[in-house]
Amino acid sequence: MKKIALVAATLLIFAGCYNDKYDKLYPTPVTTTTCDTNVTISYANDIEPIISANCYNPSAGNCHNATGSSTSGYNYEIFTVLQANALNGDLLTDITWNPTRGHHDMPLNGTQLSSCDIDKIARWITEGAPNN
Repeated sequence: MKKIALVAATLLIFAGCYNDKYDKLYPTPVTTTTCDTNVTISYANDIEPIISANCYNPSAGNCHNATGSSTSGYNYEIFTVLQANALNGDLLTDITWNPTRGHHDMPLNGTQLSSCDIDKIARWITEGAPNN
């Protein structure tokens, strides 16, 4: 009887220790987001949401909309205006904060776009800035 009690106590001790290392045995999976620009970039799905949120969103104080275009000179709600600035290099120069051309860092008074968003816009421009 003592042997059974000793074996049971030993098993309980080891069973209790098992969960002490649960996080080591079953670590939380690391989730990373990837930025895949090796696919065709869609204006409607990829570019317009970035431009809308950062360039012509009136509630965020962005100036490339119908109201702010009198100050900024560009209404990016009109696709052809955005496309022209994309193809002439102004858009990419502004969002990459490239000082060599004397442009403003955009978004104005904001933080620089993520490298993924910049890469998507650059890829879209490389593809000819299509309205797709």
